[in-house]
Amino acid sequence: MKSQDVVEQDQAIQPQMVSVEIEGKRYQVPAGITLMKALWYTGKNVIRGAGCLGGFCGACATYYRTKDDPKVKTCLACSKAVEDGMSFSFMPAFPARKASYDLIQLKDPKQDLFELYPEAPLCRNCNACTEACPQSIDVREGVWKAVFGDFKAVSEMFMDCVMCGMCTPVCIADIAPNLVALYASRAQGVHFTDKPEGLDTRIQEITDGKFNQDWDRVMKLSDEELQNTTAAAK
Repeated sequence: MKSQDVVEQDQAIQPQMVSVEIEGKRYQVPAGITLMKALWYTGKNVIRGAGCLGGFCGACATYYRTKDDPKVKTCLACSKAVEDGMSFSFMPAFPARKASYDLIQLKDPKQDLFELYPEAPLCRNCNACTEACPQSIDVREGVWKAVFGDFKAVSEMFMDCVMCGMCTPVCIADIAPNLVALYASRAQGVHFTDKPEGLDTRIQEITDGKFNQDWDRVMKLSDEELQNTTAAAK
């Protein structure tokens, strides 16, 4: 029979458990783990490509509700810790309409926005998209800046967007704000941003094979020779 001290020690190293509801079923999981780890802990097979665990891939969009708050909220499962009495489920892929376009062929990108995403100007200013964003981006403001042609501001505002898509299903105007922002950011880069001086020249030199011999020489170096070359360059 175990002594009282051993029993207390065993109990001390046992993780504290909390009760959560995952996709309608009740489970006991260790306190403090993320929703993603709770899914794994309960044996669920997460197959939608989630795995960065750092809030960067956007593949673990999740609906959740806490014990004493009836409001359903959104988060990334890799970045939210479980709470006792919490209910949550993965957000299914949303069938947002994704416009097809060739950035190089666009003649007037700011006007073309209204043909590619005609719903963009129909924003009702409800701000649901901003509230749903796990990256704290002012999504509503970004949509309006895109509509008014301020693509530069849009590209800067959405720098942290991980394309989780949480802003889309909550939009009462059927806008896909993340896709509108993606288009504006791409158009800004291709059509309205000055290229670094000499970039086109260097790209052409690479295409013409100017550095092929140098590249072949580097590829034949041993690890020791490569380290020595790198150290000498410093």
